[in-house]
Amino acid sequence: MTTPEPEALEGNVTAGPGGAMTAEVGVITGDLTIRTHRQAGGLVDVTVQHTGADEWYTLIGSPTAAPDGALTGFHTTVLAAAARGGGAEVPR
Repeated sequence: MTTPEPEALEGNVTAGPGGAMTAEVGVITGDLTIRTHRQAGGLVDVTVQHTGADEWYTLIGSPTAAPDGALTGFHTTVLAAAARGGGAEVPR
């Protein structure tokens, strides 16, 4: 029996130099929590916050389609992009 793909994933990362680019406030840096959430219609919403904060921001490039619907692999790719920094956006 196969385990179903999760509908949402959350992970923590320290942003690399240049941080992650958001639609609402521009670049954010430091310790970040990133959430990927599958929406109706197959799109994935990617949001980010300073770890422990109340506010969530949209990562530039979100919403987007997850390659082959693979949310777990896509989430890992987003975390890696934020760890590299450089104004990270949702990978295409």
